[in-house]
Amino acid sequence: MINLELPQKLQMAQKMSHQLAHAVFRPIARKYDKIEHCDTPEELIPVGAMLKNVGMSSQRTSSEGSAGVSEISNGANMMQVLATAELSWGCVGLMLSIPGLGLGNAAIQAVGTPQQKQKFGQLHCAMAITEPGCGSDSAAVQTTARLQGDNWILNGEKIFATAAQRGDAVVVWATLDRGKGKAAIKSFVVEKGTPGMEVVRCEDKMGLRVSDTAAIVFTDCKIPKDNILGSAEIADTAEARKKAFGGVMQTFDNTRPPVAAMAYGVARAALEITRELLEKEGVVFDYGKSLYNGSALQAEIYRLEAELEASRLLILKAAWMADNNQPNSKEASMCKAKAGRVGNRITLKCVELCGSLGYGEAELLEKLARDSKILDIFEGTQQIQQLIIARHVLGKSSSELK
Repeated sequence: MINLELPQKLQMAQKMSHQLAHAVFRPIARKYDKIEHCDTPEELIPVGAMLKNVGMSSQRTSSEGSAGVSEISNGANMMQVLATAELSWGCVGLMLSIPGLGLGNAAIQAVGTPQQKQKFGQLHCAMAITEPGCGSDSAAVQTTARLQGDNWILNGEKIFATAAQRGDAVVVWATLDRGKGKAAIKSFVVEKGTPGMEVVRCEDKMGLRVSDTAAIVFTDCKIPKDNILGSAEIADTAEARKKAFGGVMQTFDNTRPPVAAMAYGVARAALEITRELLEKEGVVFDYGKSLYNGSALQAEIYRLEAELEASRLLILKAAWMADNNQPNSKEASMCKAKAGRVGNRITLKCVELCGSLGYGEAELLEKLARDSKILDIFEGTQQIQQLIIARHVLGKSSSELK
């Protein structure tokens, strides 16, 4: 029998995250939506310290529980998607602004050595992949890294780097040899204040306005040789190249389920607000009746709720697989594609159904709709996710199916 209930320890973490979102995030969500390029919100500093301690505790528990090879576990990945969904229900922009919980931290946890995890694990690490000429095709990175003595020298430009201004460090994707394609793509940790790294601007955005999104330029930026994540060797066979780039791309297998959870949390918040507003106007939701025995408005809400639930189950599956050391690249893309698309549809439909209340600032619906759009784009667009899924289903390589 399949048991889809969450263990008690995860239910407690989920409840605590919801309480934090309700008590801290929701009351200040509109305030910080109107303030762009501010410093880290002061309300988030103690939150970051608290969650960092919780994360360290859960990692210890997860590592202790992994001693038995056959043991089935719900660990750090499951806890992360559950907490992310609840915090995003409060405000996804504030959630992304919590000190110490950057996307770069996920990269370090995915491919970093124990020494690197210890050295950089307590920092707030941003992620820098996208470039002016390189978006969804991560293998087209043009930023270069060359070894000079005991240091790497980085040159290039990165855009749309989340938390790059406020963060303590940036995980940068760069190529060791532009002529060798994705096999030469590596990731490097560059700490804030390193000479040659300059944050040149912060972007004005439609959504996630409290979360800083920056452009960075690297000019002969010198970092220690040990700051590379993974091996510095460039694979010389097709199979080795595939394995090497797969290690770099494993970062996305870890981060796509949490991004899907963000989309789920935002969509759930919009749907709950919409239900409350409709119920105040006398709309009754009766789940004992057939979908076709109610009004068109009721049927629309039921369909949106079903789509949201499908997203949730896909997210949980991808996280569970990661916790149990099962390859989850296809499932990570499936949950990201589904939740990103559904999140957009639900938030926009909620604005539509609530009319002037949905479009105005008296409620958070218009903000949720603005925030949701990027969640279908970053960490891989809808089209990229579908391409990855198709490759897995059809057994095709990236060169065979583009």
